[in-house]
Amino acid sequence: MVIVDTALAKRAAEGNPVRVALIGAGYMGRGVALQIISSFPGMRLVAVSNRTVSEAERAYREAGVTDAREVTTLAQLDESIAAGIPAFTSDAHLLCQAQGVEAVIEATGEIEFGAHVVLRAIEHRKHIVLMNAELDATVGPILKVYADRAGIILTNADGDQPGVVMNLLRFVKSIGCKPLLAGNIKGLQDRFRNPTTQAGFAAKYNQKPKLITAFADGTKISMEMAITANATGFRVNTRGMHGYKCAHVTEALKLFTMDHFAGGGIVDYVLGAEPGPGVFVLGYDDNPIKRQYMNYFKMGDGPLYVFYVPYHLPHLETPLTVARAVLFGDAAVAPLGGPVCDVITMAKRELKAGETLDGIGAYMTYGTIENSDVCQRDRLLPMGLSEGCVLKRDIAVDEAIGYDDIVLPEGRLADRLRAEQTKFFAP
Repeated sequence: MVIVDTALAKRAAEGNPVRVALIGAGYMGRGVALQIISSFPGMRLVAVSNRTVSEAERAYREAGVTDAREVTTLAQLDESIAAGIPAFTSDAHLLCQAQGVEAVIEATGEIEFGAHVVLRAIEHRKHIVLMNAELDATVGPILKVYADRAGIILTNADGDQPGVVMNLLRFVKSIGCKPLLAGNIKGLQDRFRNPTTQAGFAAKYNQKPKLITAFADGTKISMEMAITANATGFRVNTRGMHGYKCAHVTEALKLFTMDHFAGGGIVDYVLGAEPGPGVFVLGYDDNPIKRQYMNYFKMGDGPLYVFYVPYHLPHLETPLTVARAVLFGDAAVAPLGGPVCDVITMAKRELKAGETLDGIGAYMTYGTIENSDVCQRDRLLPMGLSEGCVLKRDIAVDEAIGYDDIVLPEGRLADRLRAEQTKFFAP
């Protein structure tokens, strides 16, 4: 957002940078730290936490910061922030409580841990930026309820696909077109990929095989588009979306017809298209004079038009989300209300009674998107809650797993939040 740079420049000139803390110093978290430190003079990364504390220190070190110090108590953290000394710790809850923190970036990708952290941050009225699609897609709507009650912003991040597509969708609306499809551009989709098949690619890019598997087997795109659905009210036409193959995203105009939108707007994707890995929006305008202008601008005959962004740059844009939340009270991506779409748990292989599910990006299951009313009706198990569940019966390949098929682990906050979400948004 162009307006953000001016506002941040003002905070820098006043010597009052936006103070942000980062939870999770993995690959993307370290990228966020580098970006804030190197490119955002109107923002200060006051603290980083990671359960392996050496990784939190590494985030500062790789960004060229040599004076960061470890803290273990809230008093030490508050003292460091006041003194302008960067701090790192293994205790994420300290960052949520610190007086000098205006916003928290949650970048762990962990659902149970992330749920605890976000609730603690809400309790202490910190704006929250989620780089955690898994958490958002599973219990984002109820977390938004808590955030609204506390008077703070909870938002997914600019730069990742939901943020990029929402910014594009807002632009399409601003020029008078009605958005009918919010879409993702995907290069690979194979629901049977696993950490073994993805090990080589993961090693090449210094990533974890389970993370790469979640991208390849369709779980991640389902999470991303469920977040987008919840932020727009758009549904899916079919379980898993259509995912039409094409050479270029502009071919979406031939693949999606007005019949696809008979029930309203949808989320979907195209597979193997250039320019990847971007996003697109299909917008509608049947005004005959406007259609003449759009044709003149090489946008086609209409009334359906394709708008696209050819890239997404997650960690580079995340600080913009922080600024939007703190300085303007604006969310990049947040649920409108109750869940519209969910990500359900599907069997990758034949599963046997007594087996314990291994969760996202592993060997046993993959996640796929489905409309939330179907999920509620059929009592389908959210993929984000699948890890650790014990099967009560045999499951066939590509069969959806339901709550009646499993025994949940005991005592998980994420399960309680999910149950609360279901009750709160019940018809």
